[in-house]
Amino acid sequence: MTENNAFNKLKKQARAIKQNIFILYLAYQDPRVPWYVKLFAVCVVAYAFSPIDLIPDFIPVLGYLDDLIIVPIGISLALKMIPQRVIEDCRAKADEMRKKGEPKNWTAAAIVIVVWILLIVWVGTLFI
Repeated sequence: MTENNAFNKLKKQARAIKQNIFILYLAYQDPRVPWYVKLFAVCVVAYAFSPIDLIPDFIPVLGYLDDLIIVPIGISLALKMIPQRVIEDCRAKADEMRKKGEPKNWTAAAIVIVVWILLIVWVGTLFI
């Protein structure tokens, strides 16, 4: 019984993190958000969706540390830097979009992938 309760609590927290990442994505597009906050928000969203982690997942215990600690801290810091009115507007927009179905932004995904590929190539050329 307690395992099911703990699992439901984890699912609820995962949903909240996913919603907050989407709120950051929407806030990035809002003109009321300062440029440096937009930059930080984009970095947090890109890191959250990036297949490349600061600490690789194959390292026991430490591999998931960034997913469990770094991403939520980044989300929390970014949300604190965004004006409350913008967060409320973005939360309402996110709820509305979620009811219609989640959007797919293949352009953003392609940009993130290209950036990571370029970074890997650049680092590779440094070692060669």
